Amino acid sequence: MAEEDETLNENGLSTDASELNTNVEDDEEKIAKEKRKKRLLKEKEASGKRGVCYLSRVPPHMDHVKLRHILSQYGEILRIYLAPEDPTAKVHRKRIGGNRGHEYSEGWVEFAKKSVAKRVANMLNGEQIGGKRRSSFYYDLWNIKYLRKFKWDNLTEEIAYKNAVREQKLGLEISAAKRERDFYLSKVDQSRALASIREREKKKKKVAEQDSDCKGGGEVENQEEVKVVRRFPQTRPIADNTNRKEPRLSKEVLAGVFGGPSV
Repeated sequence: MAEEDETLNENGLSTDASELNTNVEDDEEKIAKEKRKKRLLKEKEASGKRGVCYLSRVPPHMDHVKLRHILSQYGEILRIYLAPEDPTAKVHRKRIGGNRGHEYSEGWVEFAKKSVAKRVANMLNGEQIGGKRRSSFYYDLWNIKYLRKFKWDNLTEEIAYKNAVREQKLGLEISAAKRERDFYLSKVDQSRALASIREREKKKKKVAEQDSDCKGGGEVENQEEVKVVRRFPQTRPIADNTNRKEPRLSKEVLAGVFGGPSV
């Protein structure tokens, strides 16, 4: 009996300890969820106070580091995104001897406060960038605009959509290239098979001629090689209607009009 009581006590203690551990884990998960929810709410409130400015043109030799250095003197900057230029434009620029570095076509700047973003856009738009005279974009002008009711999430969604469209187009081009390659390889195999058939026929013909010469038999009939004629579907040409006779006035009518004798 004593041994049974000891085993029951041990089992009871083990079950109580497991229950305590599960309760502690549940409490920790609830606390983590509450903290995560509070953090998301704070981020949402903060995002409502932020403002985004759009740069329709990024001067050459300017990157996100230089842009942040120039604009940070007007207010706190959170994020910057510069869209790289089209690869075809980059290749064309290098071909004509232009700048070989990375250039950007447009950009977005997120300020911590809307009022700062509005003030920066109104103050700098159309003005000279300035700075040091030796900088390559000293004489360039700002093309900046404040985007009303625009959030950074809208930009990320647009970028993700463009990337998905680009990947889809790339997949279609790759599949079309694979189909063309498979078609070409199939035609190459067919031509090789036809060439091997012709070679075998020539060998048979030579062997037959040699046998006939050795035996002194009759002449072997010249068998013409079978030429494979490939026919491709073509559209019928449009009928030529130039030879169609046009209606003409009779000579009697012309004689009556001009008063001449009718022949």
